Amino acid sequence: MLRTYLHAFVHALAGIKSFITTERNAKFHLVASLVVIGMGYYCSLAAMEWLWIALAICLVWVSEMLNTAIEGVCDRITTQHDAQIKIIKDVSAGAVLVASMFAVVVATIIFIPKLF
Repeated sequence: MLRTYLHAFVHALAGIKSFITTERNAKFHLVASLVVIGMGYYCSLAAMEWLWIALAICLVWVSEMLNTAIEGVCDRITTQHDAQIKIIKDVSAGAVLVASMFAVVVATIIFIPKLF
């Protein structure tokens, strides 16, 4: 049973590695996450502020990974233009945009008072 969990963990890590190495947006999110974490240390964030930052980073990563997976499945279904698949891809990309806007709002609320 433990072996099953370990295999699942290994596959999940492989998925994260694949995401980071193959997706341009993942590289951007990785750099942005590291910059924000660095700024957090520089500004000596409180525990509650770190929780909000962690939530924002996590939401962006999860939404981007799900968007990548959804787009991959859609592209496997058909490479031709399909109105329904376009809507699915647009909604999926919209989820990333919403998560990213949330992250910007969180970062603005937390960092602006500390930096100015």
